[in-house]
Amino acid sequence: MALTSRGLLRLFLFLGGYVIFLLLGASLFSAIESPEELQKVQNLRKLRSEFLKNHPSVTDQALEDLISEVVKASNRGVSASRNASGEPNWSFGQSLFFSSTVVTTIGYGHVTPLSRSGKIFCMLYAMVGIPLTLVLLSALVERLLVPTIWLLQWLNSRLGHLYQPFNIRLLHLFIIVLILIGLFLLVPAAIFASIEPDWDYLDSLYYCFISLTTIGLGDYIPGDSANQPYRPLYKIVTTGYLFLGITFMMLTLSVFYDIPQLNLGLLFTSNDDNNMEKVRLAGAGLGLQYGAGAAYSPNGDDSSHRQVVRVRSRRDDSPSPDETAPIKDFQLP
Repeated sequence: MALTSRGLLRLFLFLGGYVIFLLLGASLFSAIESPEELQKVQNLRKLRSEFLKNHPSVTDQALEDLISEVVKASNRGVSASRNASGEPNWSFGQSLFFSSTVVTTIGYGHVTPLSRSGKIFCMLYAMVGIPLTLVLLSALVERLLVPTIWLLQWLNSRLGHLYQPFNIRLLHLFIIVLILIGLFLLVPAAIFASIEPDWDYLDSLYYCFISLTTIGLGDYIPGDSANQPYRPLYKIVTTGYLFLGITFMMLTLSVFYDIPQLNLGLLFTSNDDNNMEKVRLAGAGLGLQYGAGAAYSPNGDDSSHRQVVRVRSRRDDSPSPDETAPIKDFQLP
């Protein structure tokens, strides 16, 4: 549907606000993180100076060459700590974990293909795996929508005589968000904090959020600590957690975006009359599709579509044969 002039204006205003949001975020990140970075740089310089002082036989250039090689190896996922004798990055458990981060677009970046053939295969694997993963996640979300709609129906049956449909849908969304936070953020964070020796609860919660939102910064990776027991099994279980968590995250977003009053995208996609009609239908408890088709409509019928009834004039009121009997269209709300 064509974008109206008012919708175009809203789009440009939103774009300007979004740019301001990015600039504000950059300013705040710079102000918060710059002092910490400066402190780290000063500590490293101090350690380097003390090392050269305690080891006069080591030249500054030799140390610089060693540090450069260590940094290059670390950037490719190869750790130089413990004489590079840790768990291989490409064991089956580690490789399965890497494959899952590729097809889910999390992409931690801590381990990357080293060979040319590995890079080519990674691109081909992602081209096939990402669409397949999206199809799988969409199918899982569609099945999860069934009990989600049942919950909404139950809330309507219990609270429909007390509250407006929009308020009930907000309560429904609040329940779904609580389940997401409790089962896929707070509880897993406690488990990771108890397993990972160098993570506190905030680090674990940070990892869960960054992973389930597919940001995947890669600064915290489960199972990479020294002497981690059952590392392959740990990686496989973590892979399963990521798939389940991302699926429920998509379910929550589906419920959120299907509430027109909360879906800001409607301001830019169609004209104002259609937007107001969608909001009116949602406020009346109609059109609850949640993106899964009419099969999951709580009302059991396609109430969001208007019916057109054709009405002819009665015979005794009809015009003469020389005149044409008009046909009137009435739209029933």
